[in-house]
Amino acid sequence: MSKPYYVEEDLKKFGNITKYQKEMGEKFFGWYEEVFKEGALTQREKALIALGVSHAVQCPYCIDAYTKSSLEKGADEEQMMEAIHVAAAIRGGATLVHGVQMMNKVEDLTM
Repeated sequence: MSKPYYVEEDLKKFGNITKYQKEMGEKFFGWYEEVFKEGALTQREKALIALGVSHAVQCPYCIDAYTKSSLEKGADEEQMMEAIHVAAAIRGGATLVHGVQMMNKVEDLTM
C-alpha cells in the first residue's frame, strides 16, 4: 500500500522550510509569529479565523493545527463549526458572485 500524500507527522517538519531558503523562511516565521500575537483580535479569535481559512483553502495540516489551537485558546466545538460555516458561505458567495462575470460575457456575446 502506498503512503498517503498528506502525512500527519509532516506538520512537525514545517519549521524545516528554512532548509533551502533560510532568510525567507526565517522572515516568514517571524511575521507568522507576529500575526498570531494578541492584538486588536484575541488569540482565540485569530485561531478561529485561521480554522475557517484552513477549510476554505483545504489544507489538512492547517485544519489539524488550528483545530488544536482553537481548542487550546478556549473555543468550543459550536464556535469552531460556525467559523467553518462562515468560511464556506464566503467561498460559496465568491463562486456565485463570479456568475456576474459569466452573465456579462453572455450579454456581450449575444447582443
